[in-house]
Amino acid sequence: MHPPPPLTALDDLPAQLATAGWAVLDAPALARLCGAALPAWQAWQPLWPALPPDPHLRDGGRYRKRRHGCFRVSARSLQAEPHRAHWQPVEYNALHGGYERWFEPLPAALQQDPAWAQLLQGLAGVADALRGAGPGPENWFVEAHPFRIDTEGGIGRPTPEGAHRDGVDLVAVLIIDRHNVKGGETRVFDARGPQGVRFTLREPFSVLLLDDERVIHETTPIQPVDASQPAWRDTLVLTYRRGGFQGPAAA
Repeated sequence: MHPPPPLTALDDLPAQLATAGWAVLDAPALARLCGAALPAWQAWQPLWPALPPDPHLRDGGRYRKRRHGCFRVSARSLQAEPHRAHWQPVEYNALHGGYERWFEPLPAALQQDPAWAQLLQGLAGVADALRGAGPGPENWFVEAHPFRIDTEGGIGRPTPEGAHRDGVDLVAVLIIDRHNVKGGETRVFDARGPQGVRFTLREPFSVLLLDDERVIHETTPIQPVDASQPAWRDTLVLTYRRGGFQGPAAA
């Protein structure tokens, strides 16, 4: 059994991110941070079984489902951006980097939910504190990725590209659900050395926060506990970047 994550108290979050480059908040702490009611987020969980397949997996797998959306966010505002491709340089994603990947957009009902704005704006405040924003809230370019990793074929790979950075400022990984799963251990390492931590995220709507300039991360493959039953790991990954979305022109 993999250990649970060491949790950070909300008051200690800025210091933990500044010193370690990562932190984990439990679901009640994340809800307090965002001024949100946890049941409003829990109402999103039925969206994950309906995620369409990822058409771009280069390892031949069929284990990943996902959607994608882009937003311009500050601690006080949220604006949905026109649907666009997801792009990463090969330096950050050797398996899937260097070309445009188009995914189905987020459901309109999710984007228009006030609880969605509360989540994204609350985490924009974390990004402001992490990067030492000026007197006013900064505009962040946010990409949202709901994922379902299942065990079709016997194994599912949450991070088929291996340990990596995302080329952004702040990464937030929310666990949405785990069902009939073993594995899926989260690993976070200092990008400059061997220091690292290992734990398993289990609580729905707990969140791993990462200073993407300082740490690399990965999640180990998952397998079913009972091979005769479906198994999955659902997450929501939000990335915050200054200056614009990643794209070929910015490479």
